[in-house]
Amino acid sequence: MVHRLHSFDDGNLLAEALASEVGERLAAACEARGRAVLAVSGGTTPTRFFKALSLKDLPWDRITVTLVDERFVPPSSDRSNQKLVTETLLQNKAAKANFVGLYNDAPDAEEGAKIAAGAIAKLGQPFDAVILGMGGDGHTASFFPGGDRLADAILPEQKALVLPMQADGAGEPRLTLTLPVIVAARFVALHIEGAGKKAVLEKALGDGATTDMPIRAVLRHEPIELEIFWAP
Repeated sequence: MVHRLHSFDDGNLLAEALASEVGERLAAACEARGRAVLAVSGGTTPTRFFKALSLKDLPWDRITVTLVDERFVPPSSDRSNQKLVTETLLQNKAAKANFVGLYNDAPDAEEGAKIAAGAIAKLGQPFDAVILGMGGDGHTASFFPGGDRLADAILPEQKALVLPMQADGAGEPRLTLTLPVIVAARFVALHIEGAGKKAVLEKALGDGATTDMPIRAVLRHEPIELEIFWAP
């Protein structure tokens, strides 16, 4: 397991650096394979990164953006990651990108996960870049402590591409990419900001159960080179 910590003086510098790195990866993928796939996370942290990336001069019509995880709510909801990405990333030059979400109008998250898995399968593996976030409880994607499908979702041999997840800390039912999809990506980054998140990361890098701080499933996966982008 290799972790590289990139520290920046503020969130704006981090956002620009991460956007440049991801942009280079996507451009190289399009050059080498004719297309690229980027999976991003929700929350408040990535907004500046999304806006910076949206301004990059890339072959956006050959780039597909998808989600690491999603709440099982329609895109009209303010809780929707799809809405966040549409309003902040799929703008400016990136308005030409393709988007494949996880939410669908299935009757429940269990069935919704199966439909979403079909959509993800069509994108092909591995993804070119996956950008993760992390919560104060040590969750990433929708790998929540106490999650009803956590053990399945972080199983290195898991064949399902998307699973449903319910947990006390998650609010709505969720849909999440599984660990193998995430760690197989050609580039995996963890984007965190603030002293609190850095302290959580340091704790996660120590001893303890993976299920207590599920980010450990990514941190401890072999082999993976995880690029950590942090600003105070």
